[in-house]
Amino acid sequence: MAILGKTIKRGMEFRNKFRREKLSFYDYQEKTLRRLLKKSGQTDFGKYYGFKEILKSGDIVRLFQDRVAFHDYDSMHDQWWHRALDNEENVAWKGKVRYFALSSGTSGTPSKHIPITEDMLRSNKKAGVKMFFGLTQYDVNPSLYAKGMMMLGGSTDLENKGGYFVGDLSGINARNNPFWLRGMYKPGVKIASINNWNDRIVEIVKKAPSWDIGFIMGIPAWNQLMIERIIEHYKVDSIHDIWPNLSVYVHGGVSFEPYKKGFEKLMGKKMLYMDTYLASEGFLAFQSRPDTKAMALIPNNGIFFEFIPFNDEHFDEDGQIIGKPKAMTIHEVQPHQDYAIVISTNAGAWRYLIGDTVRFTDVERAEVVITGRTKHFLSICGEHLSVENMQTAILELERKFNVSIPEFTVSGVKSGKFFAHKWYLGCDDPSLDKAAVIRELDHQLKLTNDDYKTERDGSVLKDIQMEILPTYTFYKWFEQRGKLGGQSKFPRVMKKDRFSEWESFVNAL
Repeated sequence: MAILGKTIKRGMEFRNKFRREKLSFYDYQEKTLRRLLKKSGQTDFGKYYGFKEILKSGDIVRLFQDRVAFHDYDSMHDQWWHRALDNEENVAWKGKVRYFALSSGTSGTPSKHIPITEDMLRSNKKAGVKMFFGLTQYDVNPSLYAKGMMMLGGSTDLENKGGYFVGDLSGINARNNPFWLRGMYKPGVKIASINNWNDRIVEIVKKAPSWDIGFIMGIPAWNQLMIERIIEHYKVDSIHDIWPNLSVYVHGGVSFEPYKKGFEKLMGKKMLYMDTYLASEGFLAFQSRPDTKAMALIPNNGIFFEFIPFNDEHFDEDGQIIGKPKAMTIHEVQPHQDYAIVISTNAGAWRYLIGDTVRFTDVERAEVVITGRTKHFLSICGEHLSVENMQTAILELERKFNVSIPEFTVSGVKSGKFFAHKWYLGCDDPSLDKAAVIRELDHQLKLTNDDYKTERDGSVLKDIQMEILPTYTFYKWFEQRGKLGGQSKFPRVMKKDRFSEWESFVNAL
């Protein structure tokens, strides 16, 4: 196996050294858009928006932006994708859609059906290979390339809807793994097809000592729970007592930083952490070099990117787009500003607001960090508190009180005639002083966000309200809704109705 690892690494380094000269990101993107328009020109969507005429233009990007409307999930589904769900062909992408990924984005919201085409599956595989090749930029032992890859995702037992399959994106991708990965893939097809997450974990725990795992991949919360179960069952000090060659954790879906402190307590040696931006709508980016925590957008993988400045001029307080703002391409963006990301893809999403906001840390390298969600920020009286602001404050709480707070959620509530923020923190340290945490959280949010400080120093936004719960309470919420594991992520900001459901759940425990 060591010889195989060295062979793989040499092949990767050879490919990286002699790959053809790169075009600019924008040139790749213009070619990508041209391919998307050509492939979908005969679809109903392409005919409606005149893709053939756009392709004849001297500036296809400008004409595409002028003609094609922005879409969110509801408008794409209601106007186009529902027909593909009725087994129609050539709706928004050429051919028939064989898979739909069930995506709720955050727990508790109705499931969305995101089309996954054969072209998108190929793009996902291609991006995965690029990420794997990217490990040559890191100092890893060559033997690692032949170790097992634990991909903890949704069940691969997809639901047959008579003409197409629906299920978790990770389950769809696992069913379509490239041939070279199949021998390395764990927990294997049989275990991965178990629908019940707890039952699947039981089988993984049983098999764990027989696997030589070098990589783990997936949402942090579920990987942490899996590792805790293995450690508890075998009564060992760390996961490296079971998997001594475990070296790389490829994570994504949510910010890893709130989980990191608790995660590292389960390790026996230093790990390499790689961030990815793999959404149901496509594989957008991954961390490609060791000198940054930002992720590089993939310019030539079936996705055309646009960016709308995320500010009050273009989005209302519910995160809804205002009018038809000008979207920017890669050569127009500025570093250190927040943008709502817009994608057009080879799965038939067109000028689609994916719901995330990003910030460019390096425009030339097209490197971004995810800063939040367009609809997941808190502004009940002008405080404009983003998820990034919240996560920054939570990390400071973890540092100051030497605790792990992997989960939290917050909502705006009435406080007499005024307003307040009510927080729920997930923490398993019973000695944590709630009053001290409230004071420090308020202090950190004031340091991070001037608008929040202004409202708190005034009379409208009252003192923080808070409850500290065992972390597993948050996962019980998933379990009650049948959303354990897979792509499920806890919402950092809850609107009024969802927050009422959450509080009723907590009070009933």
